[in-house]
Amino acid sequence: MTTRLIHGRAELRGALAHRTGEVGVVMTMGALHDGHRELIKVARRRCQVIVVTVFLNPLQFAPGEDLSRYPQTLDADVALCAEEDVDLVFAPDVAEVYPLGEQPQVRVQAGPLGDVLEGASRPGHFDGVLTVVAKLLHLTGPDVAYFGQKDAQQLLLIRRMTQDLDFPVEVVAVPTVRDGDGLALSSRNGYLTDDDRAAALSLSRALSAGAAAAGDGPDAVRRTALAVLDGQPGVGLDYLALVDPVTLQSVPASYTGEALLAVAARVGPTRLIDNTLLTLGKLTLGKLTLGKLTLGTQEA
Repeated sequence: MTTRLIHGRAELRGALAHRTGEVGVVMTMGALHDGHRELIKVARRRCQVIVVTVFLNPLQFAPGEDLSRYPQTLDADVALCAEEDVDLVFAPDVAEVYPLGEQPQVRVQAGPLGDVLEGASRPGHFDGVLTVVAKLLHLTGPDVAYFGQKDAQQLLLIRRMTQDLDFPVEVVAVPTVRDGDGLALSSRNGYLTDDDRAAALSLSRALSAGAAAAGDGPDAVRRTALAVLDGQPGVGLDYLALVDPVTLQSVPASYTGEALLAVAARVGPTRLIDNTLLTLGKLTLGKLTLGKLTLGTQEA
């Protein structure tokens, strides 16, 4: 199979006009890595046509963020897609996606779920994300869209948008892919120096430590995870939060059930995020009481 690179919406419509079977889409900002490769592999197991979008969306970057230095590696991205038998790579320029200007007057608003965690640190970020995701869903018309669990808040908001606004698409989450040392794969990992990377490993260690304490309740999870991060040289903690995975509200000390442990920190000049899903509370089996733990295998 030859992977076809497309830049224009008219050519994309033509390429998809006579599709047969289910269409799956994987949306990326480029600089593809093995986390994206896993998204494509999962999509291929189900869908007959795979579209990968490569678009660096200026609408989701605030002034002073890393838009200008974000890695752009289209040739390598297309090569990776070809290795995975992707049918179409849609790589439009900004004018193609925003033909009336980079600051569209009508946008999707994320609402209260977009104002916490990442939204609190990056105001307006998720409005930009949802606006471009909505546009790309309209342009590619998929049956299924695949997103990584690493961007848990983004995943939740995309699911909520498609449900609230009746998009005819199924959103599938794919567990985060990690390097052998535990670091969640991200296009921004390329910014890290060797020392930065060593420091960044404290994020996944904190999540693992917190998850191991899940049987002892929310306070133990937070305390244990923070103990890993406290005083870690080179890491500027933005937030460590233990929240309800549906409402994103902090869980009280008495909470039991599924929760999301999320972390964001600046490592050197690079901002990284990570998370894991866990289950808080005790599971009693006969006379044996165990801490019940569910870990996302934990990606872009």
